[in-house]
Amino acid sequence: MTSIADTTASPPVLLDVTAGIARITLNRPDRGNALNQPMADALLNAALRVANDTEIRCVILTGAGRMFCVGGDIGDFAGSSEGTGAFLGRLAGTLHQAMQLLAKMPKPMICLVNGPAAGAGLSMAISGDIVLAHPSAHFTAAYLGIGLTPDGGMTWLLPRLVGMRLAQEIILSNRRVGAEEAAAIGLVTRVVEDDALDTQGSELATRLASGAVAAMAASRRLLQDSFASGLASQMDRELGSIAAAGEGAEGREGVSAFLDRRPPDFPNAS
Repeated sequence: MTSIADTTASPPVLLDVTAGIARITLNRPDRGNALNQPMADALLNAALRVANDTEIRCVILTGAGRMFCVGGDIGDFAGSSEGTGAFLGRLAGTLHQAMQLLAKMPKPMICLVNGPAAGAGLSMAISGDIVLAHPSAHFTAAYLGIGLTPDGGMTWLLPRLVGMRLAQEIILSNRRVGAEEAAAIGLVTRVVEDDALDTQGSELATRLASGAVAAMAASRRLLQDSFASGLASQMDRELGSIAAAGEGAEGREGVSAFLDRRPPDFPNAS
């Protein structure tokens, strides 16, 4: 396992790359994986690596221990000598760089929510293309409880996942959303059985990594652009994308495999 962090005894983010699958683990379990500046810096470094390494075909994001991420480390806020505003601006700015890289990278991301997620942890937890949650997971916006406003892309992601009305309630009322409700309203993809999160996540990552990753990347872009487009302009984007995919290595391999009645070999398509 490769550690992406400063040279500390317990790095705040771990990165393991095996067989084309990168696993990013938030690694401050004694603090509920609370986000501080070293963790944000390490997450950005990990995001740069996985986004730009062409050998990596799928990314998993999860947390160590019993929590996914409880949000920002409030103790660090209060103890900052630079002032809370400047501190939060630097912390959120670093997180946003990492989240943008993960959102735009040309490969899919799976989030394995191993426990409670709050604040920026909620933003990170729902950022995956597919989100699997442990039954113990629950989700809280948390910001208004300490007089702050959301970050990490929450106000963009949440309305798109659950609708504006529910997003307003979740953020403004600060209520807790349990795992089963999260699946029912579309906040997560599904809840998995106890002790099955890692197994199902690894199996899913293997399946995605063996698939048409370039086409997945193009599909990610289309989905992200769709809310800013009218129907005609979005269909124009789809037209350009499917034509390019048909000319690409994956498209050629997929069609050839279909006609030959064999499984496609997307990872080795050329």
